[in-house]
Amino acid sequence: MIISRTPFRISFAGGGTDLQSYYLKEDGQVISATIDKYIYVAVKRQTAIAEYKFRINWSKVEFKNRVDDIEHPIVREALKMMKIDFPLEISTFADIPAKTGLGSSSAFAVGLLNTLYALQGKMVTKGNLAAKAAELEIDVLERKIGKQDHYSAAYGNINVFGFHKNGHVSLDPVFYRPEIKTAIENHLMLFYTAIKRDASEILKVQSKNTANNHKILSQMKNQVNVIKKILHSGENLNKFGQVLDQGWKLKKSLADTISSSEIDKYYENAIKSGAIGGKLLGAGGGGFLLFYVEPKHQKNLKKNLSDLYELPFSFDTGGGSRITYYDQEVV
Repeated sequence: MIISRTPFRISFAGGGTDLQSYYLKEDGQVISATIDKYIYVAVKRQTAIAEYKFRINWSKVEFKNRVDDIEHPIVREALKMMKIDFPLEISTFADIPAKTGLGSSSAFAVGLLNTLYALQGKMVTKGNLAAKAAELEIDVLERKIGKQDHYSAAYGNINVFGFHKNGHVSLDPVFYRPEIKTAIENHLMLFYTAIKRDASEILKVQSKNTANNHKILSQMKNQVNVIKKILHSGENLNKFGQVLDQGWKLKKSLADTISSSEIDKYYENAIKSGAIGGKLLGAGGGGFLLFYVEPKHQKNLKKNLSDLYELPFSFDTGGGSRITYYDQEVV
């Protein structure tokens, strides 16, 4: 059996500039961080006497004898991509639900490919792992999503990713003092709205509007360097929250599907309760709300958002997707 552990991510600024509709015209840039919430993928070779060739355990259990018959699109296409056609069981477990804005599908794609490379006894760089996962979702499955989630899941930590016209993705790790990391963590609060949505559908609309929204997206991209500077220097940390607020207001203008009256109500309530700023994570439409709140206001904010579930978290520093258990003969 082989098990991988891959972190989920929160994005601070620049989201939307990692879409092809933007970076093929102008380089995109995103700053994001992985958190201590993970998806685990376990892969186990089955014996030749197994009743079915493939057993896939996710929100449902699939028993299939042909790769083409597997319903889970990422599993099906990943097995094709890796040219795997021997008896196999694949199971997945996650700390958070899917379709909640923390990059779950991309983290799963990265984690699954990581285990399949290990199954074949192959070493893969984090860059190649992210690129393969992005190829699987964007090119093969034709999902209208960006690349940031795949690279964030593969590399882990806090990074600035650049997305270039030639398809290259550059990495600029954000270096910060431990006390700054702790201070930022102590000011961030994450709340689950219990509203699920399909990121691909929302981003499809946003992608169509890219030409009209190019100036707004460029403003969002420029916020990346502001966040990076705050993390480097540790000065005026409350500006972090102000940038989140500015970015959320810009993002809402990109498409009608990004927010809703319900989400707006939660956000306004949080600001009135002491939050300096925040945003809805991921493509929009639902999932998790992230707020920057001074500790003295957090009890009041939590009380006023009592119908939402708060998810305590810290930044992940484990280096992205990794194999946590390996006991397998090389194929």
